[in-house]
Amino acid sequence: MIIEFDKLPENLNELRAMPQASLSEPEFAAALFPAVMMHYSVNKEETYEMLEFLKGPYGLSTYEKQFLADRMADGDHVVRSFFSGTSPENDYKPSMPYTIVTERGFEEETDGRMKIFLTPSGADSKRHIMLRHKVSTNQWFIEDQMILSMIRPPKSQDPWA
Repeated sequence: MIIEFDKLPENLNELRAMPQASLSEPEFAAALFPAVMMHYSVNKEETYEMLEFLKGPYGLSTYEKQFLADRMADGDHVVRSFFSGTSPENDYKPSMPYTIVTERGFEEETDGRMKIFLTPSGADSKRHIMLRHKVSTNQWFIEDQMILSMIRPPKSQDPWA
């Protein structure tokens, strides 16, 4: 599924106003994760509030905040790599509108959980986000994410370029 954003959310109110914030499709929650993480370098606390929304009943743990801090220490090029139009050569600059392509896992749903895959432009393999369905609200929430692994550096930061 292709998810497009005209604008990325900068706070919880903006996130809630987005059509994808219904979280009625697992792809919506998966695509919103990198969209929200684009705000991390601007304001961590606002980003945490938005992630709390995406995690639903799970909430955001202290461990997860530290994990995000570790992964984002080198900048946000890993997050930017999930948007269409990015590459190491253009320093992972997304094209407009912001677009993320999602793909469902082989087993579509098991025990109310689903893997949604995203492909970073700076890596050779897909990464996944695990989502869990909340039946009472028919929403999908992020259970775990495995997308912030290292990728090729932006050309402007590559010492071998």
